[in-house]
Amino acid sequence: MNIEAWFTLGVVAILFLGLLKNSIPPDLLFLGTASVLAVSGIITPEQAFSGFSNSGMLTIAFLFVVVAGLRETGILDYLSQRVLGNIKSERGVLARLAAFILPMSAFMNNTPIVAMFVPIVVDWCRRNRVAASKLLIPLSFLTILGGTCTLIGTSTNLVINGLMIENGIPGMGLFEIGMIGIPYAVVGVIYLLLFSNRLLPERKEFMEQLNESRRDYLVEMFVQSECRLCGKSVETAGLRHLPGLFLIEIDRDGRIISPIRPEDVIQSQDRLVFTGIVSSILELERIPGLVPVTHMENDLLPQEHKDRRLCEAVISESSALVGKTIRDADFREVYGAAVVAVQRFGNRIEKKLGDIELRPGDTLLMQTRPNFLRHYRDSHDFYLVSCVDEWRPIRRDRAWVTLALFLILIVLMTTGMVPIVLSTALAAVLMVALGCLSVNEARQSLECQVLITIAASFAVGAALQNSGAATLIARSVVESTQTWGPIAALAAIYILGSIITEVITNNAAAVLMFPFCIETARLYDVDSRPFVITLALAASASFMTPIGYQTNMMVYGPGGYRFLDFMRIGAPLNVLLGIVAIVLVPRFWPF
Repeated sequence: MNIEAWFTLGVVAILFLGLLKNSIPPDLLFLGTASVLAVSGIITPEQAFSGFSNSGMLTIAFLFVVVAGLRETGILDYLSQRVLGNIKSERGVLARLAAFILPMSAFMNNTPIVAMFVPIVVDWCRRNRVAASKLLIPLSFLTILGGTCTLIGTSTNLVINGLMIENGIPGMGLFEIGMIGIPYAVVGVIYLLLFSNRLLPERKEFMEQLNESRRDYLVEMFVQSECRLCGKSVETAGLRHLPGLFLIEIDRDGRIISPIRPEDVIQSQDRLVFTGIVSSILELERIPGLVPVTHMENDLLPQEHKDRRLCEAVISESSALVGKTIRDADFREVYGAAVVAVQRFGNRIEKKLGDIELRPGDTLLMQTRPNFLRHYRDSHDFYLVSCVDEWRPIRRDRAWVTLALFLILIVLMTTGMVPIVLSTALAAVLMVALGCLSVNEARQSLECQVLITIAASFAVGAALQNSGAATLIARSVVESTQTWGPIAALAAIYILGSIITEVITNNAAAVLMFPFCIETARLYDVDSRPFVITLALAASASFMTPIGYQTNMMVYGPGGYRFLDFMRIGAPLNVLLGIVAIVLVPRFWPF
């Protein structure tokens, strides 16, 4: 092995050590690694930063914008309700995700599936007070498993199919690889259902963010006639065990229903009185047809609704509001705001929202105009004014536009009529142009750390190939199994392929290992097909590191994961699936 290969392996080892220690952000680690490899001459400057123009990385960036459009228009909320419903257990959610994602990823690119489902899963986790770290790695793994079931399930299968045809081997049929891919995926799903909860961490950062300010507000919500809760019991509607919220009474035409029983039925025009924390109140507002009671004289003007902000303000001792009721204070006229909820030192307030007489220290949760924070930050009426950054009004009137654009995108991506990067770019631009989300919201949707990490990781793969390190390791491992028979060689190809695919792209691993499959079959004088099929599975088996596959990188940040989290759950899965492949492949494709 030459000096360049040893140097590259040393740099990659330092990179892995840095990722394991988790003391430096991964995007900085990868950028630093790319720079070192370029300065040393292992790769060119163009190769070091070619990932920033890579179509895969750009596709992910555009998909972040597309998914933001789905979220801002309420489509993701609808999908979340339809896909996950009222499931309360992590295992139940995982099973439901598997039922949806496996068939989808068998025919669609994995990247948009993960981009669409990450916010759905995070939303469910927030509502049910579950750490997202328990479900996001399984989400990525499910798309990988589904992709092994058909020829078009992943680009790696298509690359290997092309190499087979180039070398005079009959190409794979659409469902041929499914003979091993389906049992392979089923075993993977069973493993995730049984062990993911035990092996994955519960990242407290997510849960602490959810409860960083445990202030219980009083809020009234009005049930409009089109609300999906109408005609349902409190239990069926899912209002009985809301995380961070408690339904204390129902006001029905002036008749108070309290305490609330599980069998009480929600009716149109009901006023539901809750006490709860801010993040949970925000979730209530995402239910179509359930709106805050802000009282007509205090409500914002219709034309102001799209620019609403949600702000918290603490009433000062010298405030002109002290002693006034919310109804009499005329918030819209004086402050351009509407009171949504009130909190008083953690005490329950036994009055309707509009009848509450304000006191110093009361905290108001208000819908405001965009300039409220600037105008009243230093006002004598309030001690403290701050905006709730995570809240935005939902553009439900643009939902049909967003859905149409997304369906067109799926058709274009599935049929291949337009390159994926161009179709996602077009969808992202049109969503902004047609008002599905603003330019600022589109910019904020870009997960820059994820994108930089993905882009810089291409340099590592290029260095391993340029230096010859990957080829030398692959050749030595395959040659060492020649005396053990074709089964041992099959195992070696799976093991080596699944390791190499963790540090270079799946397609590059497939191209790199394919010649060894052909050469091994020639040495043993057997059919090359079982070796090639095994390689197709191994090259997709990116379970042990976040850098092995784009979807792993996409869940790395939102799940608050560390490098070892992937190894902890992915290594046993890889061993298990390797055994499945080594046992079943020769049965379906004999030597």
